[in-house]
Amino acid sequence: MHELALMEALSELALEQAERHGGGSIRSITLRIGSLAGVELEALQLAFAVVMERQGAVPVELRIESVAARCYCPSCESEFEAIDGCCECPECGCISHDLLAGRELDLVSLELE
Repeated sequence: MHELALMEALSELALEQAERHGGGSIRSITLRIGSLAGVELEALQLAFAVVMERQGAVPVELRIESVAARCYCPSCESEFEAIDGCCECPECGCISHDLLAGRELDLVSLELE
């Protein structure tokens, strides 16, 4: 389960940033996760709970911003949602190799107490 390793790394980063900004307790963590990032959201939330409990952290809220996969078609110059990871343009049928969004795995913000 690579979600546990992701949460352990995120926890270290979050604690480092909290210390850098005055050492307050973390109230919430916001992540932006693309639909093609290869992350199972349910497993990530479980891993988050395990890591936070292991560290004895006060209850921390995990917020997730989901990002749909989007492609750009150079043939007809349109953007489209890549449903199920398929990059076939619904306008002209060309296959796009230009993924604009969907692989994100970003720490967006920390809310400190």
